[in-house]
Amino acid sequence: MKALFLCLLIAGSAVGYVWQKGQIYQLGQQIRQREIRLVQLKDMNQKLGDQLAMLRSPPMLDRRERELNLGLGPAQPSQIWRLPEPSPVSSGDQDAARRLAVRQTGTTTQ
Repeated sequence: MKALFLCLLIAGSAVGYVWQKGQIYQLGQQIRQREIRLVQLKDMNQKLGDQLAMLRSPPMLDRRERELNLGLGPAQPSQIWRLPEPSPVSSGDQDAARRLAVRQTGTTTQ
């Protein structure tokens, strides 16, 4: 009985070892395939990024505008509004900022 149990234990261990090696091999193949796919995707991403940069370039946009006869042109100086940069408000001066906001809008803020 001991010999049979020992043989079953050894055979079970051998089968488990072979199964485990097969699993390791399959996982290695999956890793390689996914690494190849990752390289392909990175290459495609780079190509598409380059294409996007080319399509966004001013000469390309001008050419497409002329092809489509959109009648676009540079903005006239009267069409451009320059806004002054607001000064930062310190935390101690928030009441003054609220008063200024009330004065500008004509409503109260609570």
